[in-house]
Amino acid sequence: MVYHGVTVTITASVVGLGMAKPSFLRAEQSMASDRTTYRPPGAASTRRPDLVFVVNPLGANGRTVKEWKKLLPYLRSRLGTDCNICESLTSGPSHAIDITREAIREGADAVIAVGGDGTLHEVINGFFWAGKPVSSHDRDSSHRTALGLIPLGTGSDFARTLGWKNDPHEAIERIAKGLRSYVDVGVISGESGDYHYFINVADIHLSAKAGYYAARYKRFGNLCYVIGALQGFIGHHNEDLKIKVDEAEWESCSQVTALCIGNAKYFGGGMKITPNGDLHSGNFEVVILQDFKWYDFILKLHKLYEGTHLTVNNVTSRRVQSIEVESVSGSSNIFVQSDGEHLGFLPRKFCILPAAIEMIC
Repeated sequence: MVYHGVTVTITASVVGLGMAKPSFLRAEQSMASDRTTYRPPGAASTRRPDLVFVVNPLGANGRTVKEWKKLLPYLRSRLGTDCNICESLTSGPSHAIDITREAIREGADAVIAVGGDGTLHEVINGFFWAGKPVSSHDRDSSHRTALGLIPLGTGSDFARTLGWKNDPHEAIERIAKGLRSYVDVGVISGESGDYHYFINVADIHLSAKAGYYAARYKRFGNLCYVIGALQGFIGHHNEDLKIKVDEAEWESCSQVTALCIGNAKYFGGGMKITPNGDLHSGNFEVVILQDFKWYDFILKLHKLYEGTHLTVNNVTSRRVQSIEVESVSGSSNIFVQSDGEHLGFLPRKFCILPAAIEMIC
């Protein structure tokens, strides 16, 4: 069926109850002083909440959709009597963004990304439009659509920050319990005036270039990040950058190898690059690696995975609410990515949006 412009498949548990059109549960806004709320499905209304599951059938080389099909019977039995379960398979890049926006506008109670960091990244961007949060057409301002995640991807770096495993049954239990918490989101702007959102880690230069190449080798699992890093080092040169932190004066950073802006902690298939990243802090952790050589990564790779690299020479860390980054030389080929997605090149500005999304956790 077509769900307000988005093609979805309604699971058998919903069809069997004769639901011709999704119905929506009015969710109460939590108090600003308490970011965590508990809302068991159906607790606030006799009407059943609508949950939209966004699935990338090509995720993890097709493994995501296979796991999803296996999961559906359990999902129906666990949630189908309390919720309207709407399944939507993406058809290509950015489709998850469109699905999410339509679901929010129609008052869905939650949009749940099924897959890895790439699918989650698109869903996050669907929560915003033209620099503002997307809102429901028909619901009052107290209603907020929540974000959910069933991690089934190659890297699942965001799930690591929360201590979650790639266990879909655990994820369904989280959804069933209804515990929610407000999380911060990062927003990136550039010379074009467009906005791009991220929930995990954004990064610049070598790490971003490595991520760009790694996307070509995802069939190799987490090994793709190592292959991407090796390819990224070919022809790599450290660059002098200038940064502006929290609207203060410009600062110079010489011979930058990588600059990482963490809302969460992990990237690159398990590297704990911003070990002090905190989704509830209202700040980014910015980690800058300077004057690294190719052999530094080989010798110190274990520290990157353990999150102990902040003690290494030429590695600095700081807490910021915003940071602008430009090339001193005016180079137009310094890579930028966020949540593992290539975004183009410098210059860019990164800002934190505190408690921007309510997440099922």
